[in-house]
Amino acid sequence: MALGSVAKSHNQGAHMSEENKAVARRFIEEVWNNGNLDAIDELIAENHVDHDPAQAGSPGGSQGVRAFVEMYRTAYPDTRLAIGEMTAEGDLVAMTWTATGTHQGELMGIAPTGRSVTVTGMGVDRISRGQIVESWANYDALGMLAQLGAIPAPASA
Repeated sequence: MALGSVAKSHNQGAHMSEENKAVARRFIEEVWNNGNLDAIDELIAENHVDHDPAQAGSPGGSQGVRAFVEMYRTAYPDTRLAIGEMTAEGDLVAMTWTATGTHQGELMGIAPTGRSVTVTGMGVDRISRGQIVESWANYDALGMLAQLGAIPAPASA
């Protein structure tokens, strides 16, 4: 392979990575931060697979993503996700994030507490043709439940 071909291939990969990062960023900004649930149909593939164990038993695809976002945005109507680090390679985008919100609606059987919470997490999305087709996420659900008073806060050392 000629050196020019390698450089061209690398530049195309870098361009695709930037496009994929833009899709992931739009999902955070439009869906989570602005509450535009209609953007889910554009940004999430109909056959999306979510590998979050907390999602077991929920509907799959874009409808499962919509149900998940609706649940959290109902519980925390002032939800804000701030993207930390974001990197992309090939069809994968990885990011860290910090979510903040005030518990104003029921969440998983927990009555509204009025408490503000801050939760950190990370996710990896696989993107194809401008849509998120597969996701993996991990976030501090235990810390969130402790902040809500649903479980005892861990003892300080």
